[in-house]
Amino acid sequence: MSRPSGERPGRSPAGQSASSPAAAAHRPRAGSVVGSVTRGTTGPDRLRRVERWLAQTQAGRLRAAADPLVVDLGYGARPVTVTDLQRWLRRVRPDVRLVGLEISPERVESARRALEGVRGAPEFALGGFELAVPGGGDPVLVRAFNVLRQYDESQVRASWDLLRSRLAPGGLLVDGTCDELGRRATWIAVEAGRGPVSLTVSVRLGGLSAPSVVAERLPKALIHRNVPGEGVHEFLRAADAAWARAAPLGTFGARQRWIATCRDLAAGWPLLDSPSRWRLGEVTVAWSAVAPRGHRA
Repeated sequence: MSRPSGERPGRSPAGQSASSPAAAAHRPRAGSVVGSVTRGTTGPDRLRRVERWLAQTQAGRLRAAADPLVVDLGYGARPVTVTDLQRWLRRVRPDVRLVGLEISPERVESARRALEGVRGAPEFALGGFELAVPGGGDPVLVRAFNVLRQYDESQVRASWDLLRSRLAPGGLLVDGTCDELGRRATWIAVEAGRGPVSLTVSVRLGGLSAPSVVAERLPKALIHRNVPGEGVHEFLRAADAAWARAAPLGTFGARQRWIATCRDLAAGWPLLDSPSRWRLGEVTVAWSAVAPRGHRA
């Protein structure tokens, strides 16, 4: 999460910002809030692509949870993404407990006021990467969208590790980024036990020129790796080439062209999903194929 304008951060002995999750992960955590304030940009249905993915592909994880606690981390200046996520997940688990965490006290109070008196509304609390929720508990799902994008790439791994340490056994972190209208989104699924396992690309198919248009919306762990020699660069190049080969199917609509593109990709890339997801403008590839050089299994 980025710092407030004009604030000059202190430095840790290791050269990291003293307020970064990477540095804070090694300091005493009692009563502390880890992170810094994001820009807070948000809007209704902006995160619908990842909400749909969570409700549909992670339904089993949520249903199996002894405590259906879900955290929307760094939800922004308005609580709308938290209520949107709650609506999706209640279709899977009606007793889901949704908590929105923000490091800004003003945003927490604003969210509470906005939903005051609303029956079954999500909870809102002051918090950051330490994932301390009211009443305690370890979340089975954590969504952190457009949050780590505002940190240095060098801080991502420590942030993931800190968040993973707070997840329930079998829990999942989703670290992602999207554009202002939610038409292009990408996210990395990070499991409590295994770490990062996949990258998902989700786009609005109408008017799509090429899959690589998502490059500017890659998560922080990958956005600077879209260069020759890196897995994510090669994956986007392969997707563009497959999209071009599937051009004749555009006669039958962008959906059919995208499905054909994904079938083509599946011949050489470890895709983890199927046509039921591809038809939605999604494709998920194993992390091992796109992880930054030096971080591949």
